[in-house]
Amino acid sequence: MSFRSVFIAVVIAFALIIGAFLINRARPKVETEQPSAELVRATGKCAECHARTQYSVVHEYEMSMHARKGVNCLDCHQPAPGQQKKDHHGFVISTQLTAGNCRSCHENIYQQFLRSRHAAPAWAAIFGEKGLTAEQVNFSEQYQPGGTRRPPHPFVQLEGNSAMTSGCEQCHSVGRPNADGTIGTCTACHSRHTTSVRLARLPSTCAQCHMGPDHSQIEIYEESKHGVMFQAQERLLNLDAPPKTLTTRDMFVPTCATCHMSGINGIGVTHDPSERLSYYLANAISEHRPNWAANQARMKQVCSQCHTPALIERVYTQADQVVLNTNARVTEAKNLVDGLRKDGVLSGPPFSQPIDFTYFDLWHYDGRTSKHGAFMGGADFVQWHGNYPMLQKMVQLKADAAQLRKQHGR
Repeated sequence: MSFRSVFIAVVIAFALIIGAFLINRARPKVETEQPSAELVRATGKCAECHARTQYSVVHEYEMSMHARKGVNCLDCHQPAPGQQKKDHHGFVISTQLTAGNCRSCHENIYQQFLRSRHAAPAWAAIFGEKGLTAEQVNFSEQYQPGGTRRPPHPFVQLEGNSAMTSGCEQCHSVGRPNADGTIGTCTACHSRHTTSVRLARLPSTCAQCHMGPDHSQIEIYEESKHGVMFQAQERLLNLDAPPKTLTTRDMFVPTCATCHMSGINGIGVTHDPSERLSYYLANAISEHRPNWAANQARMKQVCSQCHTPALIERVYTQADQVVLNTNARVTEAKNLVDGLRKDGVLSGPPFSQPIDFTYFDLWHYDGRTSKHGAFMGGADFVQWHGNYPMLQKMVQLKADAAQLRKQHGR
């Protein structure tokens, strides 16, 4: 063989080696660097395909606490009792995951969630008891009286299925009844493959649902001193700190989760935000919750991790007064509208007359905003987005009521 032939053969072989190296380098690490036989069988096998078709899913998993603790794809996608099974490339899995899959490891958290308004009451706020079993309703009513045993909201019929499916249901499905008998989905707050505590602690996660004119918590938070400080110092917070060991060194500025759910400085973690609330602020007329004094004490204990007792008592005293004043305004408006119906001046189904909307907006938008603003440090929302529009709408209600009575000779 000539020198020229040998040289060409060497060049070709070298080119093939380089090409193979470059191709192999482009493969995901889950294919080329499997850490254990178990992960080769489960996560590595899944990643072999999904890294090419849905790379973000694999990448998010790789960053998760589940990955660091060796929880693999099959551990979560293993069909839970009551779930439909599917044969998928040699593995039997469930593709429609619910809280039923998470509870296999997090049963205590699931039970806390079931007691909250994020569970069955969230779904019932739109669709009433539809889809819920009698057992689910009875269980929920023990902890959230009146939250689940109710008819569908009038908007379901008036606005139609498309508005409910693409609108209300996107948030309220956090409490959707599942075919496997469980309620809700944990991934509404934690996401599917990162399963992130950081994500659940971010105000923007809660803001997916707690925003807008009827529950403007994120807008109020962002106006408050808490929200302003979070925007300035988020990069200094340890949002990944384990829930059971979270301290004010990690979270020296609170987010929604810090106050309503987290276990700051040894205080117990909860997945039932109701445990620290003393009023039903979302109701037209806000009354104390069952065990409200104990609930309030729990929240004050959280506040005391950063604030003095004098400041905490001042905030609560002022907020209590806002609730009382708002209740009085809403009661006056309610009595006016109820009187029109009683006297036959106002007739027809709900939301068939302009005055129905004025009254609804007064309590559902402005009244709620005023009350939430008082407890969350949103001064502008107490007044300009709360009491001022309530005053304006009360004048409008009285004028409309007088006109209706005049039309009916009353």
